[in-house]
Amino acid sequence: MIIAAFDFDGTLTQRDTLGPFLREVAGTGRFVRALAADAPRLALAGMGAASRDRAKERLLRRLVGGRRHADLAALGHEHGTRVASSGLRSDTVARVRWHAEAGHEIAIVSASLDLYIDRAAELLGIATVLCSRLEVDGDGRVTGRLVGRNCRGPEKLRRIREHFGESGYELWAYGDSAGDAEMLAGADHAVRVQRRQGRLRLPTP
Repeated sequence: MIIAAFDFDGTLTQRDTLGPFLREVAGTGRFVRALAADAPRLALAGMGAASRDRAKERLLRRLVGGRRHADLAALGHEHGTRVASSGLRSDTVARVRWHAEAGHEIAIVSASLDLYIDRAAELLGIATVLCSRLEVDGDGRVTGRLVGRNCRGPEKLRRIREHFGESGYELWAYGDSAGDAEMLAGADHAVRVQRRQGRLRLPTP
């Protein structure tokens, strides 16, 4: 079995998708204030994985905590549709098509949110999404916390192995940032995607 794992932001998409989504949900002013609230703390703590993940949850609690999940899901559906229609990279989408035509299993593995990635994946014909997901309480409202760990760094490779198994397949991985390093290192074929669209440098199978 051959599996192709794609990061989302910057790999399948032309740019970040979480920031624009949160800004749309909360409004520009509130979004900017929420970012600024953590800036001094991050400057002191550095940008280690733990600091980054805690900052992300604080941002989510400030901007979407207490909101009805159904309302956020509706906004996410619209955002995912827009991203899939006009915000994707043609070079990496071509690689998705190549893997699909070859009959390979395809997954999106991302730290961004299920609220809109699920919709974008649906439009791309990708059935498996391994990503960060928001916790929902018994009243159907999001808490602002994540279910499990932020799907970044080592967590990406752990999710792949949890979903597909530890072995018995050949893994292609596509990523563009430090958050994809472990996934790329654990792949049989690692493709580091450059920021500028163009012909991808592909490893020899």
